[in-house]
Amino acid sequence: MQLHHKGLTVTIDKGELTGFTREGYQFIHQKGTPGWGSSDTEMFPIIGPTAKAHFKVKTPRGEAVMDQHGLYRELEYTLEEHTDTLAIFVKRYKANDTVKNSKYPKKSTEEWLHWPYDFEVKKSFTLEPDRLKVNFEINAVKDMPFMLGYHPAFMIHGDAATVITNEEIIPLGNVMAVGDRAYHVPGCTSITLRDKEEIELTTQGFRDFMLWSPTSNMICIEPITFYPYAVAQTHLDEGFQTLHSGPGTFTITLRPL
Repeated sequence: MQLHHKGLTVTIDKGELTGFTREGYQFIHQKGTPGWGSSDTEMFPIIGPTAKAHFKVKTPRGEAVMDQHGLYRELEYTLEEHTDTLAIFVKRYKANDTVKNSKYPKKSTEEWLHWPYDFEVKKSFTLEPDRLKVNFEINAVKDMPFMLGYHPAFMIHGDAATVITNEEIIPLGNVMAVGDRAYHVPGCTSITLRDKEEIELTTQGFRDFMLWSPTSNMICIEPITFYPYAVAQTHLDEGFQTLHSGPGTFTITLRPL
């Protein structure tokens, strides 16, 4: 599936952003190239690893069985709407339904995951003349705890890529040196990847970013509501937030510069 507007093209595969080009320049990491096996995914309803907590996460309705970054990525998107410049996908989950863990048995001891709350999340892609907006709308009961992280990967074309914030300039090598804990950029809602071409990410609803890069040809720039390594895995519940009134809305805008 593709969205088109003037010189911008967005490619989406079953709710996953697999391409974003301006005049042929590809910003998104491509599957099959070195590094990560995906191009984007989500972290919900938790962010971070859980193995040291025996894959258990505390909630007001009891313990949930969660693997790293939650169970949302194990669910399939349903397409709800599609035009030349808009695509809307949705995932729905029924409380305490068991979900097969794709990490089992090679990377996890838990075959089945579960969460004690119903939820529905809509993911929409809106292509405007000079930017792409990715929006998440979370519908759940007010007392459902959650964290949300968006996990897009960007292609690196040159050998001197940097990430620019209002506070610092971060070379790609610094991100790679941190490893799987991910480079934390706290209190940040705007970030720019400077490569052969530049792209700016701005967010609404998120608080921080994490940066992760396993190889020099890609980098993940991840808006998050909570940095999970700020607490022990047994206390991930300290990073939860809840909905106040109505759905929760979280937006990421990708704008080529």
